[in-house]
Amino acid sequence: MSRKLLSLMLGLLVGFGMVGVCAKTSPEQAATLGGDKLTPVGAERSANEAGTIPAWAGGVSEFPAGYEVGQRLVDPFASDQVEFTITAENLEQHADNLSAGQLAMFKRYPASYKMPVYPTRRSARLPDSEYKLIKEFATRTDLVEGGNGIVDFRAAVPYPIPNNGLEVIWNHITRYRTGLGLKRRYIQAPVQANGNFAPVLFEEQAMFANRVPGNPYPNRLMVFQQKILAPARLEGDVLLVHENIDQIAEPRSAWIYNAGQRRVRRAPNIAYDGPGTASDGLRTADDLDLYNGAPDRYDWKLVGKKELYIPYNAYQLRRGDLKYKDIITAGHMNPEYLRYELHRVWVVQAKLKQGARHIYAQRTFYVDEDTWQIAVVDHYDGRGELWKLKEGHMVMHYQVSVPWLSAEALHDLNSGRYLVLGLDNEERGYPYDFDYLGKFEDFTPSALRRAGRR
Repeated sequence: MSRKLLSLMLGLLVGFGMVGVCAKTSPEQAATLGGDKLTPVGAERSANEAGTIPAWAGGVSEFPAGYEVGQRLVDPFASDQVEFTITAENLEQHADNLSAGQLAMFKRYPASYKMPVYPTRRSARLPDSEYKLIKEFATRTDLVEGGNGIVDFRAAVPYPIPNNGLEVIWNHITRYRTGLGLKRRYIQAPVQANGNFAPVLFEEQAMFANRVPGNPYPNRLMVFQQKILAPARLEGDVLLVHENIDQIAEPRSAWIYNAGQRRVRRAPNIAYDGPGTASDGLRTADDLDLYNGAPDRYDWKLVGKKELYIPYNAYQLRRGDLKYKDIITAGHMNPEYLRYELHRVWVVQAKLKQGARHIYAQRTFYVDEDTWQIAVVDHYDGRGELWKLKEGHMVMHYQVSVPWLSAEALHDLNSGRYLVLGLDNEERGYPYDFDYLGKFEDFTPSALRRAGRR
């Protein structure tokens, strides 16, 4: 971070009362949400000094020409042109606005890796009803002792004016993804160093339990079911997760139905650095969604804010006329279909606690200020060496006011392999159902066998 930007950030922290240890937001601070300085979710409303990041003007609030409800998203910024492309040759000119992992990608793939940079479009928005909840509960939500859970939690952004790194991470974990439930289909593809890959097709359904009226489980954040539809050797396997808010008081519960054995069993390793489902060892359980789960194994430090080139408005990755092989190439995704923009991000550093175990000894998170979605993560091994880069390619589902991801990409900088998760280009129609609402009895171990029948 530049000295000038650091000074500006510290000034903002003092100005908004964010220096200190008190977790709750004061009424005076909450009153600034949605005002001249802060957006309703707590981002800086104004443009940056250079004018390369515009002021937030409410996000995408109208459907672009050609969009039909129930069909694939139409790019509202299709006419934007690439302003410049970052390559290995001009890398030094842009190094201050890149993460360590992004810099390492250019060194690993100097001939092929590129970052096309487009005009910054602050497209993110949430429903007005959510903005009201964020402002109302900002003064009421607090961390439990140790920071491993939150209390009086209703809004999708519990800490719009965060005091520490852990609060920033909680904003990511609980961020708005739908009103009550969601169903979607997508592929996950472990990609070998030579570019070969075999996609695994998932169908997921989830209920955000804390938002469901009459929820009988006060500590439940969500219930989640993931079913494998292809390939045939994995078809019918199902993962069920009960995700809790305070996972120290009540650990995450998980079960797996193995279609070949026709058997349901507990899955205690679906947490922390347990292997991610069908990922060929490339990701951990808590890598999904760039980070999820209990935060108790790390010490969290809020470094501050900086301006970073991050994947954004990734509508090209949602095109129905593309095949997976058009996007997935050796070493990394095809830069032709990627879009990077300059945005302000919160920088949070997580260091493994003394005596705790995890394959990642340190992680540095870069969290988009407009969505509270983690955009970039640098992962370090036990020797302190940079090991992996993960990026979340953000897209705005404007028809439901949901910012989310077109794809996640996790790169092993040592082996040259990487993992792509979230693509749905070869699926018919629009593979997201934001109106889905199941029943809690559909998310029980006894229901797993029915869900997994071929």
